[in-house]
Amino acid sequence: MPEAASSDGRRNIVLIVADDHGQDAGAYGNPIIRTPNIDALAADGVRFPFAFATTASCSASRSVILTGLHNHRTGQFGHAHDFHHFQSYDNLKSLPVLLREGGYRTAIVGTFHVAPRSVYEFEHFLPAETRSSFAMADAAREFWDADRERPFFLYFATSDPHRGSGFADDLPYAPDRFGNRPEGYPGIDPVVYDPDEVHVPPYLPDTPTARAELAQYYQSISRVDQGVGRLIEHLKQTGVYDQTLIIYTSDHGIAFPGAKTTVYEPGLLVPFIVRHPDAGHGQVNDAMVSLVDITPTLLDFAGVEPPDYPQHIGLTALRTQLPAEHGLQGRSLLPVLSDTRMEGWDEVHASHTFHEIQMYYPMRAIRDREYKLIWNIAYQLPYPFASDLWESPTWQDVYAQGPDASFGPRTVNDYIHRAEFELYDMKDDPWESRNLAIDGGYVEVLETYKAKLRAFQRRTSDPWLLKWDYQ
Repeated sequence: MPEAASSDGRRNIVLIVADDHGQDAGAYGNPIIRTPNIDALAADGVRFPFAFATTASCSASRSVILTGLHNHRTGQFGHAHDFHHFQSYDNLKSLPVLLREGGYRTAIVGTFHVAPRSVYEFEHFLPAETRSSFAMADAAREFWDADRERPFFLYFATSDPHRGSGFADDLPYAPDRFGNRPEGYPGIDPVVYDPDEVHVPPYLPDTPTARAELAQYYQSISRVDQGVGRLIEHLKQTGVYDQTLIIYTSDHGIAFPGAKTTVYEPGLLVPFIVRHPDAGHGQVNDAMVSLVDITPTLLDFAGVEPPDYPQHIGLTALRTQLPAEHGLQGRSLLPVLSDTRMEGWDEVHASHTFHEIQMYYPMRAIRDREYKLIWNIAYQLPYPFASDLWESPTWQDVYAQGPDASFGPRTVNDYIHRAEFELYDMKDDPWESRNLAIDGGYVEVLETYKAKLRAFQRRTSDPWLLKWDYQ
């Protein structure tokens, strides 16, 4: 059996990031979907039910995951690929760069989807089809088997269960938009679901079309699950598992209208499982955590110092409101892993500006145990759709019925035309159906949360802080 740890005794890190996977797994209470390997990881680690992305947009969220900074601070305001061309600031130090400087070998297998490469540089880019999670796991084993002198960091990023778009010639997505194809994938035993049996959440319409798409989405998740199982099997067979910190999460929530590209709960809630070699086996932790906490957590585990950054906003109108310099904007989760609840982990934030380049619709949000406030900064505009969500049959079925048709808790018209502020009672109205910001009885609550939101923007150097003063 090979040595389990590196020659200097430091331990390894595996970060698994699925693409558009909401909290749909057996471990998260879905009785229909079959995810035995993700469930087993949760049983051997810590599951966080209150885990949130900061933005429900792929590139922007991945920049947050890999830097510990909100995307309005990374500059990765939207998609990195093709004509969208959003990029992070070139003076940032990302997680793989910091870990490499700290003595780790680094590799990515799967979806990259951030830019520029110089900021997010890995030592190894492992070749494998990004929907073929079984093959991705085999490629990963070859990476860590090649050298045991240094600890390793593996970023394992599947393209499943992402929804594809017909506006591009996405042949790998045929015959459905969730990557399920007749010839299958190497090593994967397809799990097919009956649309009549899937769970339709309250934010979606319970229609035959929505059920059919959810069944396809479930099948794609089960493919991710089998890849996770293969990866963990390799970790155990090579004696590495017990010396490795593993995180399983997603870049954001499910790729359905009402979720992805919004800051509503289904867009931000993500699976979040942490398997630490020494702590928290089989626990459920009630802390409210965020994807911005990943980089601080992994640097803490590796014993690598986080960077400090100078203020990069030079606007005189803001300079007196912003810190002169700052560190990471998340914090390490290691202190809370052995607890089921820890004071001070009761608030998370969201910051979304673009998805595709034509989709300017900045939103900022604060969410705690009681309320959630959303500020739709460009509320005068109709809400813009991602191409894959616009053409979603689930949306088009309802949209064709007219502006008063119901799509989950909202009408079509209310989904497209939003108020400047949305305030929700998260205890009594978890699906965000009643906007209290337009209720005269909540004026004081609204002003309190506006102040909290502005404080968050100041702490995190958000250029959109200016928009409180002009439109």
